[in-house]
Amino acid sequence: MSVSTALSLQERAYELARQDFEHTIEHLDSEEACSMTHSELERMLEKKGRELMRKLLQEHLDNRSPGKCDEPVCGADGVERPRVRPQRRKLETVLGTVSVKRSGYGQEGVESLHPLDAELNLPDERYSLELRRRVAEEAAKSSFDETLESIGKNTGGHVPKRQVEQLAMRAAQDFDAFYETRHGTAATDKGVGSVLVTSVDGKGVAMLTRDLREQTRKAAEARAHKMGKRLSKGEKKNAKRMATVATVYAVAPFVRTPEDVMAEADCILSRTPRPRPEQKRVWASLEKEPDQVIAQALAEAFHRDPSGEKTWVALVDGNKPQIRHLKRMAKQNDLNLTIIVDIVHVIGYLWSAGRVFHPKSGPELESWVRQRILEVLRGKAGLVAGGMRRSATLRELADKAREPVDTCARYLLTYSPYLRYNRYLAKGWPIASGVIEGACRHLVKDRMDVTGARWSLAGAEAVLRLRALRSSRDFDEYWTFHEAREYERNHKALYAGGIVPPTNASFSTAKRTHLKVIK
Repeated sequence: MSVSTALSLQERAYELARQDFEHTIEHLDSEEACSMTHSELERMLEKKGRELMRKLLQEHLDNRSPGKCDEPVCGADGVERPRVRPQRRKLETVLGTVSVKRSGYGQEGVESLHPLDAELNLPDERYSLELRRRVAEEAAKSSFDETLESIGKNTGGHVPKRQVEQLAMRAAQDFDAFYETRHGTAATDKGVGSVLVTSVDGKGVAMLTRDLREQTRKAAEARAHKMGKRLSKGEKKNAKRMATVATVYAVAPFVRTPEDVMAEADCILSRTPRPRPEQKRVWASLEKEPDQVIAQALAEAFHRDPSGEKTWVALVDGNKPQIRHLKRMAKQNDLNLTIIVDIVHVIGYLWSAGRVFHPKSGPELESWVRQRILEVLRGKAGLVAGGMRRSATLRELADKAREPVDTCARYLLTYSPYLRYNRYLAKGWPIASGVIEGACRHLVKDRMDVTGARWSLAGAEAVLRLRALRSSRDFDEYWTFHEAREYERNHKALYAGGIVPPTNASFSTAKRTHLKVIK
């Protein structure tokens, strides 16, 4: 074939797309286009541009078909597949629907293999990986209905409503493997803050009854409803499954005194800029038990500081099982871990106790609470507990009336080993769990706590994982990992020795011929 013939073939490649482009230019010079507003022009060009891109993609796929192999195609089952026949599949993409014509290699009694599918890393479903990524990002931000609407408006792909949740679940399936693999590589947080903080909390999610934990599910199934269409008082119990939320981050020490903390709260002392959390990772799980999430959090911390050079701190809200798990795992792994109970929860108990002595809101109540907060910050939680109990006894308060006082005192005494705030402040450690509280709100409440919503376990877990990836700024890195895992599952695992035979579809026919003639 001559050079001129080869160039002629190359010029005819993407002919439909070229024609479409020329038609678009003609339309821009038409009387109709000249009467459009800027917004109308943008919408028109976006629509035509997407269709142009779809045609380019389709013609590119046509040029790469049928993807024949020059060497035998043998499956992982050891069976060679000598029979070749063309097969076509539809693919829904962000640009619209395209079709892929590829060679299927088969043999009687075994499934066909398609090397071109592997070369293109096509999924084993109708929806492209890029369309799946768009669905995953949208589902992480908003409801499945809003995701469906956004995909319809902003892409050329069509995804039925019932498929949106399924695509989100498939998108999130490599979450654990991604972080486990990353733990096998060297940490990169040298130079960040010397305090390594782990924090754990819980947040309830309304679930379908079948997906509640066993004890909660049995209680939910046993409750009787007084009305047919609406839950009465007390009937909303046993409808939620607890998600365990975790975060790990580094922060620079921030030394303060108890008086500094109170002065900041009273706006007497100008607030010194605080060190910000660095390399923060947050995540949540409904599927895993709390001890499993805590183990993951400590593994994340160990990945960042395998030699124990940093100061390890665990911030909790007083949940006893969480504290037990942290202490047990720290002991098993010989970790020097300091557990701190969040000061904000302590303050909540003090306010409840203060209202026993000063029922009306005002300066007296505020002064009572403030004095006791300061003493707790000075490391005197036990003295504060004893003092409020004595005051309640001297006033001869009835058991019911003094109950908030006794509850607060018990809390202070029970958690006194974790309330040594004077020491923590002197070392510059954090004493408030604002990061994990924010994670609970952002990861769980803002997305999952929709009025009337009842989640399936698989769907809720997928959304939590996708939101965690975005919040931790790991989504792009994760998606590269996910696509590589999809290749391994859908293609590499199907071939003998995990080797996919190369196809002759790397260039269009015209391009290959042109290069051959030039040589």
